[in-house]
Amino acid sequence: MNTVSAYVFRQVLGPLLAILGALAAIAILTQGLNQLDIIIGNRNAGFAFVWVTILALPQLVSLIMPMAVFIAVVYALNRMLSESEVAVMFGAGISRGAIARPIIQLATLAALVHLTINTVVQPAALAARRDVYYALQTDIASSLIREGTFTYPTDKLTLYARGRGGGGELRDLLINDARPRTPITYTARAGSIVTINGRPSIVLRDGQVQHPNAEGGVDVLDFDRYVLQLGQTFNEPQMFFLKPSDRTLYGLFFPDMTSHYDQRNVPEFLSEAHARLSAPLLSIALAMIALAGVLVGEFRRGGYARRIAVASIIALLVRLVAIGIQAAAVDNPRLNALQYALPLTVIFFAGSWLSGRSPRRKRRELGPSVLAEAGVG
Repeated sequence: MNTVSAYVFRQVLGPLLAILGALAAIAILTQGLNQLDIIIGNRNAGFAFVWVTILALPQLVSLIMPMAVFIAVVYALNRMLSESEVAVMFGAGISRGAIARPIIQLATLAALVHLTINTVVQPAALAARRDVYYALQTDIASSLIREGTFTYPTDKLTLYARGRGGGGELRDLLINDARPRTPITYTARAGSIVTINGRPSIVLRDGQVQHPNAEGGVDVLDFDRYVLQLGQTFNEPQMFFLKPSDRTLYGLFFPDMTSHYDQRNVPEFLSEAHARLSAPLLSIALAMIALAGVLVGEFRRGGYARRIAVASIIALLVRLVAIGIQAAAVDNPRLNALQYALPLTVIFFAGSWLSGRSPRRKRRELGPSVLAEAGVG
């Protein structure tokens, strides 16, 4: 890579990294807000939030990579055109292809990173993230006992705690246990959830046990400390299935056909698999749209807002059509071929437009007026 190519490469790389960072930060905030109810109720809220945020990054980068490449290329080219750097390069005999080459190389590198994320990093991160949420939702203290709320682990067990203290302590507890033949009610000033012999239990402190007697009255027993074993009374969590986005590429192309869930979702798995393989091509396609839309054309002192607007609309339409094709392929797997055809078609036509007219030929036809209009004497 010569000096000019390295310079153009750096001019696009800097904005690309900045845009990826900014868009990822915004997306992380929205993801965190979506899961705030789960995270706040857990005792390990701080660690959980940081960890799930890190695990969400690969998917977020994968989603925004093509548009980030497009924005970075448009920004860099617009700045170089506005400051007449491109005109100087043309005047020095550097062709449009030589200017576009390092940008295409950067887009190809971004596509390779995108492919690696889609096929290796994202499935592992999302599967681990889903495991974290699963653990949070099935944590007894956070999901079944909430402050000021009656919870019902089973039809025969009711739990209530007015508040929480330090170290996960529960305050002002009320428990109604209808599992025995005669229902029993427990009240306590404080309590905590522990595991005894692998089974969840509640250690109650400073409370009473109330249960009906044979004469129709209520027997009351005061205690300083009482252990109530919950046993296997909690509802079993729902069956845990990996969504298409959580699966590896192999798991998408070769699902477990002995699983009823996998049998019903084979078209969705295929759509996701082909989307992962074809989406990186969009980075190259959108970079080509930016190059053809901004770099091709006459120099204008008034700026290039119109070209940029047209290129942006085309890029946005291409991205939306790609998403639409992926969704449609769930119902019609034959449309999966279009997930590859769309970016390849865009690359072909944008490349043809980009190489259609060279600046040198325009200079021979129009003389020095083009460079003079750009401010190059």
